[in-house]
Amino acid sequence: MANASPLRTERLYYADSYLADFTARVIATTTIDSLPAVALDRSAFYPEGGGQPADWGTLNGMALRDLRVEGALVWHLLDRQAEGLAVGAEVRGALDWARRFDHMQQHCGQHILTAAFITACGAPTVSFHLSANSVTIDLDTVALSGAQVAQAEALANTVIWEDRAIDAHFVSAAELATIALRKPPSVTDNVRVVSITDFDHSACGGTHPRRTGAVGMVVIRGWSRQKGGLRVEFACGGRALHDYRRLSEVAGQAAGALSVRVDELATAVGKIQATNEILRKELEQARAELLAIVAERLYAEAEQADAAHIVCRAETGSPEQLRALAQQIAARPGGVALLGVAGDRAHLVVACAPDSGRDARTLLQAGLPLVAGKGGGSPQLAQGGGPQVAGFAAALAALLTEARG
Repeated sequence: MANASPLRTERLYYADSYLADFTARVIATTTIDSLPAVALDRSAFYPEGGGQPADWGTLNGMALRDLRVEGALVWHLLDRQAEGLAVGAEVRGALDWARRFDHMQQHCGQHILTAAFITACGAPTVSFHLSANSVTIDLDTVALSGAQVAQAEALANTVIWEDRAIDAHFVSAAELATIALRKPPSVTDNVRVVSITDFDHSACGGTHPRRTGAVGMVVIRGWSRQKGGLRVEFACGGRALHDYRRLSEVAGQAAGALSVRVDELATAVGKIQATNEILRKELEQARAELLAIVAERLYAEAEQADAAHIVCRAETGSPEQLRALAQQIAARPGGVALLGVAGDRAHLVVACAPDSGRDARTLLQAGLPLVAGKGGGSPQLAQGGGPQVAGFAAALAALLTEARG
């Protein structure tokens, strides 16, 4: 890539963002990042900038891999050797129009929504991000109410549906001084201003439709705190329609599963949640009662050693369930529970009644080395585990030996 070149690429999208096919001549060739690259005397491809991703498309049927700007040149990186694209050759460029138009809708929608948040909430935008799956703006405010967000969204859509004219052109320093820009431009020369009639003026080099109606609509997906400000996610045009179709399909499936209309979903889900809460409490009570019965049976069958009633068993279930059972056993006179479960790891739980004459921590340490484990706790409850599952049975036996004294 050579610097200080008198060559330049005329950027056709400045004059016509709807130009999807064009012809041009190759004025330079090179290699960039091991890919063949050509510079053209003119190009409708938009290189990445201002939060807007680069265009995709083809040159003489060869796919573009990337676009790079160097001074006044736009380099077009190709997916394979540029056969027939020597300096002076004529080429035909074709944009991926669906991608370009999507970017135009999202970018212009961002201008409109940004201005709407300033008007409705006094919250300026500090950054903008556009990707294939998400469009966000970061606002310079720590909080907004749902009503404020709805007000900004409504204002933005009003401007879109009024189909106001959009004018994008380069301005002189004298003309720039007469325009009430939303924020100062990041450059001082060749300032391009995108104006939405009687609503917004912003310095911008990106692509936009001719009128706001082409944005279709803007829908705010959600907002959250982000780095001292507020991040707002939204979708415009085709993306908003895709969201509607997806949510409509999901809502329809959910309504069908519950045998209700879509507008009855919230009420139906509320009833299900209330019923589930009742059932959850009943299940917890039943589990507690069953646990008490199991603990009583195991305690009755326990091995006695001095004041201790020792229960040593390999169980199934989660470590939490194991701990609950151990504590139930240890709640009885002299109760000592030595319980374990072996899955991806070996897990051991020891619980001791205060009058058992045993210390749960001491008993646990007798078994942990056999499973290459770690653990700890209190004299009444200790637990731990390790990855050596093959030593699980020996670990339980070691706990029992230690508990017998």
